[in-house]
Amino acid sequence: MDTVNTRFKLAEATGEAKYIADRHYEGLLEGRFFRSSCSRGVIKAVYVPELPEGYHLFGAKDVPGHNVLPIVEIDWPAFAEKEVRYIGQVIFLLVGPVPDVIEQLLQQIKVEYSPLTPAYTIEQSKALIDGAIHSTDNVFDTHALTKGDIDEGFAQAVTIIEETCSTGYQEHIYLETQGVVGYPQDGKVVIEGSMQCPWYVHHCMAVVLGHDHVRAIQCPTGGGFGGKEDYPDVLAGPLAVAVEKLQQPIRIVLERSEDIAFTSKRHPVAFHYRTGIDKHGNIVAMDVTFDVNSGAYLSLSGIVLQRSITTVTNVYDIPNVRVEGHAWATNTVPTGAFRGFGSPQTCFCIETHLNHVAKQLGQDPAAFKQRHFLQSDSTTLTGAKIFGDLVLDQMMARITDLSDYSQKTRSYLDQAPNTATRKGIGMAIFQHGCGFAGDLEDTLVRAKIRLIKEPDGNVYILASNTDIGQGLSLTFCKIVADSLCKPLESVHLAIPDTGVVPDSGPTVASRSIVIVGYLLEKAAEKLKSCWVEGEHQELEEVYRKPDYHVWDQNTYQGNAYQVTSYGVNVVEVDVDMATGETQITGAWAVYDIGRAIDAQVFKGQIDGGLVQALGYGSCEKMELTSDGVFAQKTMADYVIPTALDVPSIESDLVDNPYPYGPNGAKGGGELTHNGGAAAFAAAVELAIGKPFSSIPVTPEKVCEALYAEKMAVVIKANDQGAQYEY
Repeated sequence: MDTVNTRFKLAEATGEAKYIADRHYEGLLEGRFFRSSCSRGVIKAVYVPELPEGYHLFGAKDVPGHNVLPIVEIDWPAFAEKEVRYIGQVIFLLVGPVPDVIEQLLQQIKVEYSPLTPAYTIEQSKALIDGAIHSTDNVFDTHALTKGDIDEGFAQAVTIIEETCSTGYQEHIYLETQGVVGYPQDGKVVIEGSMQCPWYVHHCMAVVLGHDHVRAIQCPTGGGFGGKEDYPDVLAGPLAVAVEKLQQPIRIVLERSEDIAFTSKRHPVAFHYRTGIDKHGNIVAMDVTFDVNSGAYLSLSGIVLQRSITTVTNVYDIPNVRVEGHAWATNTVPTGAFRGFGSPQTCFCIETHLNHVAKQLGQDPAAFKQRHFLQSDSTTLTGAKIFGDLVLDQMMARITDLSDYSQKTRSYLDQAPNTATRKGIGMAIFQHGCGFAGDLEDTLVRAKIRLIKEPDGNVYILASNTDIGQGLSLTFCKIVADSLCKPLESVHLAIPDTGVVPDSGPTVASRSIVIVGYLLEKAAEKLKSCWVEGEHQELEEVYRKPDYHVWDQNTYQGNAYQVTSYGVNVVEVDVDMATGETQITGAWAVYDIGRAIDAQVFKGQIDGGLVQALGYGSCEKMELTSDGVFAQKTMADYVIPTALDVPSIESDLVDNPYPYGPNGAKGGGELTHNGGAAAFAAAVELAIGKPFSSIPVTPEKVCEALYAEKMAVVIKANDQGAQYEY
């Protein structure tokens, strides 16, 4: 079988790795999508030019199975047939040998629409103009959850504070754009490409083609961050139809501008808080409602909604809580998976709101939050006992030491008011539930792995989890080698190929180490106990949830996740008071991920995740135009941090081993994205003395906060006839 290079990432580091766009296929054809130019409407008529020999057009009528992409719910068609719901929706796939000719032919295809009034925002979706996009009310999914007695809680309150906090879109900007190649082999349709979840692609092909003679193979993948969880299905469904019909290799690789314009994004979310504080300055009640912009189809929004619902109070023990969330249909690109999967939005909003609550009460935000921490004997928002020890206080002490947070906070609060540059420091505390929500690891996924020992003593790991830059090709091998007490060089990881590896579940939800890694450890221990030199041996291990993990999907009661990881971030900034520009001068991070399999590998996750979060909080602005498309079209328009923007990052891990993880490990890859944006916004707030309730906190927003009142005075004075220069 084919395996990943044992020398960790050597091929990628030396430029020898063959990404999907680098690979040669005899007789390869190119594929390009014809996409909707209407954001909402009914397809009335289609004009297709006469195609030259060797060029082929595929649409809904060519689908031999079901014209759907099976992403959770069956609502997103592989090819639009009767209606379109967003600009960029796939209507046809045009295939041929010469890309330039394909582009010319695409320009000649005409579609006539009966347009309907589109809804781009949640407010427009609620208005139901021209009827509902989905169902009767545009609500894809909704859930509610109650802890304690919300009315009794507010009866104890002497102060009630209300606030709305919100987040916008975020684009993945993985190094390698979306790309797949399909070809016929041994009676099967095979698709290989840049993907996180080969079995998702396998299932999508089987549904669209109406049979299971399919196979999906992951190639070296230049980053995913969630963007290659669901979206490869959008390419694979139409591609499988074309490959089966033509029996030739066909490639679809998106240009960067196409990738930015039409692939999934992080969900925009708005949280409204109504928080009650008693006479002792403690939170006694919190009523939360929030709305998620799902885009045109459900995709993964229901799962994002569940994570947001069950973790809405973050790391805090609030006795009386009521929360209700809705995922709304709009006529925009469907929003999907992104590192953190709803947690960065939830974390920014609750951390920001609690900062503002503390300040209104005249309390220090860090001390106020720490007083409300969950403890090891607490009951969670979903009514479960905490499993294991919480070490949040220990983490707070460590990061305060590392960053000198307390002294700097006092110093920066006493800065002279008229300095050209002001300093600020901010903190965020956060968590991330590892694995699928509720009991889905047991009832839906049931991960399976296999170990094969050859007579020569080499051991092969068969699992469907993919290395998309987070280091699984090393850490999986280390887990097995350590458990077997064998050299690392003797353990090999099979390429994720659904024709070879069992379905161990997708590479999502911070589950690869804590769920699949644990299965590998258990299998390796069994193999060690029955090891026979010179013989071929195989072992399988199937997931079984721990006895303490109980969940009721109907009531949302129990352990919302098998286990939770925790983090604290501190960010320090200098703010130019004239331009609003912010320089991040330092960042600190402390995490509880149980026990790291490889601290150096996880250091890469810490640095990368934190920088990505800082971009989310500071500069990654993505806006919709009045036509429902993104104003940011290229990497020149969509600004992400460069190497020059990355501060010194000092980090540490608190050792808190988890008994149901390999070597005591929990998940951590998503955790590292959850807190940076909130910490950054808090630092800018302290520096300029103005609050922010949404991100990104751009220089424009800083200037608006600093000068909005002054501008209002100037405008009013000018209206009265006075002359001012400003």
